[in-house]
Amino acid sequence: MSRRVVVVGAGVAGLAAAVEAQRRGARVALHEAEQHAGGRCRSFFDDKLGVTLDNGAHLLLSGNQSTMAYLRAIGATDTLIGPTQADYPFFDVASSGAWIIRMSSGRLPRWIFDADARVPGTQPADYLSFLPLFWAKQGRTVDESVRRKDRVWHLLVRPLLRTMLNADPSEASAELAAGLLRETVAQGGQACRPLVARSGLSHAFVEPALRHLQYGGAEIRLGSRVTRIGVSGTDSAERVSSLAFEGAEPLELAPGDGVVLAVPPGAARSLVPELIAPDASRAIVTVHFAVDAPAGCAPLTCLVNGVADWICAVPGRISVTLASAGARLATPHETLAQAVWQETAPAMRLPAAPMPPWQVVADAHATFAAVPAQEGLRAATRTRWRNFMLAGDWTATGLPATIEGAIRSGQKAAEALLNPSMER
Repeated sequence: MSRRVVVVGAGVAGLAAAVEAQRRGARVALHEAEQHAGGRCRSFFDDKLGVTLDNGAHLLLSGNQSTMAYLRAIGATDTLIGPTQADYPFFDVASSGAWIIRMSSGRLPRWIFDADARVPGTQPADYLSFLPLFWAKQGRTVDESVRRKDRVWHLLVRPLLRTMLNADPSEASAELAAGLLRETVAQGGQACRPLVARSGLSHAFVEPALRHLQYGGAEIRLGSRVTRIGVSGTDSAERVSSLAFEGAEPLELAPGDGVVLAVPPGAARSLVPELIAPDASRAIVTVHFAVDAPAGCAPLTCLVNGVADWICAVPGRISVTLASAGARLATPHETLAQAVWQETAPAMRLPAAPMPPWQVVADAHATFAAVPAQEGLRAATRTRWRNFMLAGDWTATGLPATIEGAIRSGQKAAEALLNPSMER
């Protein structure tokens, strides 16, 4: 009989762990405390706007290899859209200036030698000062690792890193920024094409995964909250032997069974008290507008010198993201929507009045804080128990809290359980 893997948590990390475990021949049982799967990567129907919204905007890149492998596994590669080239439109809120960064396809950054492809008013030599960031030292912030703060910094590097790390470079981990840059910019333009979920995050990452798992015989239980993890055995033979559920009978685990815990860090600490995990977070606020972008508009536009950080345009709506937005949580939603629309309208070449119907979605704990002190708290995949693995974007993936990091962590956890060559 094939080995059983119990996955606790049906966010994208848990879904990735379940899909990978099933691919490797395991019998999968997936338990989720909420009545829906997806965690912080899902869609919902908004009654106010009458459209389906994502609970947060997520930036994906064509070079996110774990994400692409996951989408291939669940048959959802066609759910993402984006340009065929690594083009990044920018709009300067302060000056109303607009330009497009056009990265060259290969690894050689030929684009910095093209005046029409780089930041206006810059020279190729201006970009060399950021090379040390690719090999940043542990414990340093991005600000501390970049000495020269010129136009390239203010109009390209800072806004992009702020968005991708969900932390201002003044506090963000240079080590995490370096890991991100090595996997994207260093791989050339074909690894940096921006992608967005055409019909919503659930349509791309959640619904196809659930169908795939169900077709493969997985047991999926929503509204199934784990309250306690039972351990038995002694010393090196100690293992997780049972899972207790709220309002249900406990689940006894056979000696060959494995568990992947794929829940947020706070929930993981409550179930595994000795666990060290990130304990600080950063907020994300997304303002959705029920309006179509003009024909030919890019799906992603970066904003500088404004309240918001980037605009995502998909059919039927425009979603505007405010990164590291803790200071905005107390702002009245209508006031915030008006301020964001005043920046979005000129960037999208739309009239400023009247403001389209809007909705604000705020997540005070959207990601772990991508700062040096928190990086040292990220847990490894393996635990002291051989049949118990951890997954989640907050684990030690080498990346900030991204879909790519979450999926990678789930795949790694399933592999650690089921691949004999990875045994310690």
